[in-house]
Amino acid sequence: MIRFIIILSLAAFMFSCSQNKGFEIPEWTPYDQSGYLVKNDTNPNPRLRYKLIQSRIKDKNEIWKNIGNQLDGFTEEKYLELKPFILEKSIPELQQNIEKGSLNYKQLTQWYLYRILKFENDPALSLNAVICINPNALEQADFCDKQKNKKKHPVYGMPILLKDNINTADMPTTAGAAVLYNNHTEDAELVKALKSKGAIILGKLNLSEWAYYFCDRCPLGYSAVGGQSLNPYGRMEFETGGSSSGSATSMAANYAAAAVGTETSGSILSPSSQNSIVGLKPTVGNISGKGIVPISRTLDTAGPMTRSVLDNAILYSALSDRHDLSPESIQSIDQDSIKMAYIKSYYYEDSLYRQSIELLKKSGFNLKEITMPDFDYSGFLTLLNLDMREDLPRYLKDHANPELPFESISDIMMYNAKDSVLNMPYGQGRFDAIQADTTSGEEFELLKQELLSRGKAYFENMMQEHGVQVLLSINNYHAGAAAVAFYPCLTVPMGYYEDEEPGNLTFIAASQKEELLLKIAYAYEKLSHHRRLPPAFD
Repeated sequence: MIRFIIILSLAAFMFSCSQNKGFEIPEWTPYDQSGYLVKNDTNPNPRLRYKLIQSRIKDKNEIWKNIGNQLDGFTEEKYLELKPFILEKSIPELQQNIEKGSLNYKQLTQWYLYRILKFENDPALSLNAVICINPNALEQADFCDKQKNKKKHPVYGMPILLKDNINTADMPTTAGAAVLYNNHTEDAELVKALKSKGAIILGKLNLSEWAYYFCDRCPLGYSAVGGQSLNPYGRMEFETGGSSSGSATSMAANYAAAAVGTETSGSILSPSSQNSIVGLKPTVGNISGKGIVPISRTLDTAGPMTRSVLDNAILYSALSDRHDLSPESIQSIDQDSIKMAYIKSYYYEDSLYRQSIELLKKSGFNLKEITMPDFDYSGFLTLLNLDMREDLPRYLKDHANPELPFESISDIMMYNAKDSVLNMPYGQGRFDAIQADTTSGEEFELLKQELLSRGKAYFENMMQEHGVQVLLSINNYHAGAAAVAFYPCLTVPMGYYEDEEPGNLTFIAASQKEELLLKIAYAYEKLSHHRRLPPAFD
């Protein structure tokens, strides 16, 4: 009965929109979440035992207003008319449809805005993916239509969503934290790079608060500002992954042409895998980190999160200013010159991984079976602790709203403690650990160098011993080791397990080998065609 009422309400909302010249903005009313919470209270996975789903801080009506104000004249009929030209389409396909006159950049932007409202306003479908919408998105799209003869990059006119730890001038940057709710800033360098190529910044996305370096063993994808991110392939059943949860779920649900996430160790790879999309963690330094709320200057990087490898290459080239990287450049590959290693234990334990390896073998790729030792992570958390203790205050000083009265992690912790239920329902255990870490500066530098050397040797020794250039892994299983080795990773959908939870094949190569990874992943994607739209989001 409840579901029936929701459907009727949604239908009434759509009808009212189609009957008005303007756009009638619906009102979001918080729903009773107790049933969901009770159902998950005994979940075998403790990170799925949520304490809350909806944000106690953010009023979704603020988001809806910024959407509705840009949907004047847009109707359900128009949404359905444009759907075949947009849903699940790649960036090149979208550009082709615009060139043919099937739609324009303004309509593309409105379609995504309408879709976000259509699903996120439904309590039975909402993913809590979006934190903020750019009130100027439609104005930017209209400008793109008028200047489209100046298009020089495939990302031109494409609506892009950003993880909400990336500074933007049009919207506050919160990192999901109550303390940064009014953090109005200038654009991050990567945002400037996107805008210079004509990309449309559509909005900001939910994330694990402070990029999952805040609470300890808490749910992935939770933030005080955004609430609990949910997985479109199984709301309340599967984790979203983190920390770039909103970037992944928004891509899976087709809320934009592409999204940007960030990673320190697994924060792009994990949610991309959990939501059956393509995620690239590039070599640190290839994309500017200026204007991004940090964990670690040593390991942090932004990266593209998309529905296809081709789109990933396009967004990566825009973010990194790689002018030589084009859709055409990744569509050809010399298979004979590439040797890859797959992990024996994964092959026999994971059915999707085994199927992927067999598919690559049959297509002519040269694969070698290996046994990988465990990686020694000692010192890893100390690296993150001491980097964040120094890097976050630097961000607050140089890149945050100067009116914010916070200068240190200690200041933030004191603010959170004033209302722990509102600001930190799962505690702030990782911040506690940062404050408790007594490693000296000299000890830290020695530890960091030893850890980075260990990471590089871990992969280099294996690749030299077996004569391979690429390691095939699963999801984010080798994310930490790759992080300290400065090895880029690219993860691609490899199918769905018996319970329909997604899984991804992850390609790892040496620093600066992003183009090689994109070429191999493109070939694999063309062979496998595994990604599919979440059933409820058709």
